[in-house]
Amino acid sequence: MTQLSFSQGELYPLSVVTQDDTTYALAKITTSGAKRLIVKGDTADFTGELVEGLLVCELTAVNAHTLRTRLPWLNPVPLGRQTSFGFGDRLGSATPGHIASLRAATQDKPIAPIFAQQSVRENSRTGRTPQQVLDDAMWGIFQEGWREPWGADADHVKEVADLAPFVAAGYTFYTIDPSDYVDNEAQTDDLAMLRQKAVQLPWTQLGTTFAAMFASYCTEPLRAGELKLKFEETTFLRALVKYGRAIAHTAVIAQALNEQMAEQAYDLEMSVDETDTPTSIHEHYFIANELLRHNIPVVSLAPRFVGKFQKGVDYMGDIAQFEAELVQHVAILHHFDRYKLSIHTGSDKFSIYGIINQQARGYVHVKTAGTSYLEILRVVAKQDQPFFRQILDLAHERFQIDRKTYFVDCQPGKVPFGSQVTDAQLPALLEDFDARQLLHVTFGSVLDRFGDQLHTFTAAHEAAYRAGLERHFARHLRPFS
Repeated sequence: MTQLSFSQGELYPLSVVTQDDTTYALAKITTSGAKRLIVKGDTADFTGELVEGLLVCELTAVNAHTLRTRLPWLNPVPLGRQTSFGFGDRLGSATPGHIASLRAATQDKPIAPIFAQQSVRENSRTGRTPQQVLDDAMWGIFQEGWREPWGADADHVKEVADLAPFVAAGYTFYTIDPSDYVDNEAQTDDLAMLRQKAVQLPWTQLGTTFAAMFASYCTEPLRAGELKLKFEETTFLRALVKYGRAIAHTAVIAQALNEQMAEQAYDLEMSVDETDTPTSIHEHYFIANELLRHNIPVVSLAPRFVGKFQKGVDYMGDIAQFEAELVQHVAILHHFDRYKLSIHTGSDKFSIYGIINQQARGYVHVKTAGTSYLEILRVVAKQDQPFFRQILDLAHERFQIDRKTYFVDCQPGKVPFGSQVTDAQLPALLEDFDARQLLHVTFGSVLDRFGDQLHTFTAAHEAAYRAGLERHFARHLRPFS
């Protein structure tokens, strides 16, 4: 390996790599704290400034693209059905800590990571593009010398128009979210209303007739391993009406995605977790069977489970009931043997991780988002109390507006304002149910007002943030490894 010497900054040692007689590394500039790509050797197609015989490059999209062409492990790939974990990152600085947690917690059984994961909604709130999200993750991967496969998730794609920027950036995992097309009222509609609604479904898009579908589900009981499912007319109609349009819409997006991806391989997930009522066992069977009938190659399926999966807090509900229903969901999973279960809003659900992994036998994907953001706020609470008080007070100001697209039980009245707590009491707010949710859902407003300040703070406290993420996510990962 070629030795690098760079007096103007400190090299990240795990990033140094020599490939085809050219050496690459990531450095932190001493004077500014900014990170730079260092290239020694073939510098074609990189843009930068020659310093001490080295090309010093800003972390631009062009330089990221060129580096990916040189170092193929910096490109995301499909991960298939293996146990996987999605690390959301709202600041673009968390990947080193995510990697540290994987290395600390998964020696016995590898877990496939998705390092670039952001929904269309989150991108709009953070002001980041799909390309920026992927590039930020890639620079973290480069910094830490990660060589194992990793994925990039275009999360909660709701319309065909959402796809193009993710496809252009090179994402390899697409989460189709047709929840806007789920008929939640079907849960309580009477039989007459269900029959009326069934007639109005888009049967051309569904590619069958009501009579044919009714016969396939209701003629005789269906089996999923040891599980026997009998679809009475009402049960069938409830599943059909509730999810029929969602399946048709999923098929539309899946077809468009397949066309845009051309011959490129990718993973596909269908998510119906953001609905008002749980997905019943019969409905799970219906969704999976219809997706496969449409030749939609789902690798992952996210039902709406019983109980509450809320942002930044543990599972809320009867754990025994959750496990009893999970056993039946898993029977359907293993019956079809084509996809894994996806656990959305999956962060901090420590009380049920072991149950999920044991029952699903590793065919599981866990998706997290804002819990990484809460970990940088934990560092702020310990290191810059005046700044944390500003963030806390803004969260109070913006909560009722920002909460509208989230399912949370937070009672902001239980959370003190900044002036009501001592410096020593601030870090404990990151362990409080209501405070975690208050801070979690207001991230967009915080980034709008304090984004530059928070990014500067994060760069200055990089080691503390990395260590906090390692501790936090190792706790998430161990039950699955």
